[in-house]
Amino acid sequence: MTLSKDFVAASTTPLILSVLSIEESYGYAIIAQVKELSDGEIQWADGMLYPILHRLEKKGWVEAFWGVAETGRKRKYYRLCDEGKTELTHQRAQWQKLNDMLKTLERKANV
Repeated sequence: MTLSKDFVAASTTPLILSVLSIEESYGYAIIAQVKELSDGEIQWADGMLYPILHRLEKKGWVEAFWGVAETGRKRKYYRLCDEGKTELTHQRAQWQKLNDMLKTLERKANV
């Protein structure tokens, strides 16, 4: 099954917030984790991810900071802020509501 571009776009923010709810991370690692979780169905490009991370930062949902990788290279990391935790809870509830509605409609269609 291939995920549609619209579905992938709609799920971007809750996925990023969910990844960062586990631990702080940097762009490439977020991309790799989402690719792995989706069994390769979602393959984000750097050019797509960073504008979204910047938007989430402007909203106060994530915070960026500079750290040093194991290689000694400087790297920009992101972590979830309290406002981001609240937003993630809200977005998860919305996705759950939608999922419940789809399951209800599926049961009705199969009756």
